[in-house]
Amino acid sequence: MTIEGAFVWYDLMTTDMAAAEAFYADVVGWSAADSGMPDTSYTLFKVGDRPVAGLMILPQDAKDMGVPPCWTGYVAVSDVDKAAAAYQADGGAVRKGPMDIPGVGRFAVAADPQGAVVCLFKGQGEVMAPFAPGTPGSIGWHELMTSDLDAGFAFYAKHFGWTKGDGIDMGAMGVYQLFAHGGEDIGGMMKRPPHVPVSCWGYYFNVEDINASVGKVTSGGGEILNGPMPVPGGQWVANCRDPQGAYFSIVAPK
Repeated sequence: MTIEGAFVWYDLMTTDMAAAEAFYADVVGWSAADSGMPDTSYTLFKVGDRPVAGLMILPQDAKDMGVPPCWTGYVAVSDVDKAAAAYQADGGAVRKGPMDIPGVGRFAVAADPQGAVVCLFKGQGEVMAPFAPGTPGSIGWHELMTSDLDAGFAFYAKHFGWTKGDGIDMGAMGVYQLFAHGGEDIGGMMKRPPHVPVSCWGYYFNVEDINASVGKVTSGGGEILNGPMPVPGGQWVANCRDPQGAYFSIVAPK
């Protein structure tokens, strides 16, 4: 299995951990457990007994920089320090790190030249096999909204080895460019719409029933920003905001 260049983890930074835990347990179906990390309040979201994402309080230094509650993806690299330096050399920026997470790995928070943020990550220990496609609670898609689609794709192709898939014509919204890792489509890139203020990554969580989960988003105090709507391949999606303001999306088979 090719791990370098793959999304391997996701974190939610929020202003209310207890409320976020309850919300995502209802909407996505995750269970939650304390990570047991010393001197740190960090919760693991799980599918069955397998962790898929983390939950933490939004740090004060991030608040001071104007960072809102948000989801962040981690991309595997062979050497975090070299990857961070390469980001900077090509016009990106390192926002935090590189630094170690004792017993877990090493990471850096990095922005591409258009400002979209991911974490560069090198883990310790055995790499888990990916979930079967569509597994409820797993992450089903990765989406970049960027101020420069061509430059954005070229940057990630160079740094993570992603390859170009089909380009879907969305009319006035431009091209939705699929990208692949290890020969499989894992996401899409598009020119960010005018109502999206900054370039950013978004993540789609697999759910069993799109209408049921949409209902849980609104009943739980979240907001539906777009959808539900069908997408190529027979799936349905909805773009959402949780009660603390973090953007996320859900995807279901029908």
